[in-house]
Amino acid sequence: MLLFRLALFALLLAAGACFALYIGTGKAHYRQWGLVILKWTVFAALGFFAVLIAERLFTDIQ
Repeated sequence: MLLFRLALFALLLAAGACFALYIGTGKAHYRQWGLVILKWTVFAALGFFAVLIAERLFTDIQ
């Protein structure tokens, strides 16, 4: 659990760094990289929460 949280935090930092580079340099590819990293971070977080919800549902059934 801690490892996954650290990975999500690192991905959010990487996206933030890409956006900061875009603001600093004005090069559009940094913005595009930031958006791609942010999109996959959101998908990973949604998957993580889906697993937590499924785990809670299935442990209540048993």
